[in-house]
Amino acid sequence: MIFSFHPEAEAELNLSVDYYENCSKGLGAEFAAEIYSTIQRIIENPRAWIVLGHDVRRSLTKRFPYGVLYTMDSNQIFILAVMNLYRDPDYWKNRFIEKKF
Repeated sequence: MIFSFHPEAEAELNLSVDYYENCSKGLGAEFAAEIYSTIQRIIENPRAWIVLGHDVRRSLTKRFPYGVLYTMDSNQIFILAVMNLYRDPDYWKNRFIEKKF
């Protein structure tokens, strides 16, 4: 199964990597590795996580306060948000309408 990012989700990932790297050298790379580990778990078992609505699911990271929000079809995971869990929980909802597989 392949995956792709909504452009805003990719930007969130990059901004978060930069933020953590500025906090401590190497922490940004650790954050990125944790996000990609979470995506790998999603790929291995895409139906394992809670449905938030409209077939959007959320998988939490193990180390950082983030969730990866995604939808799927038969052969692709589409990542809608790399969400800081302290952020407004509904900010990403307009992306569901814009998704493109």
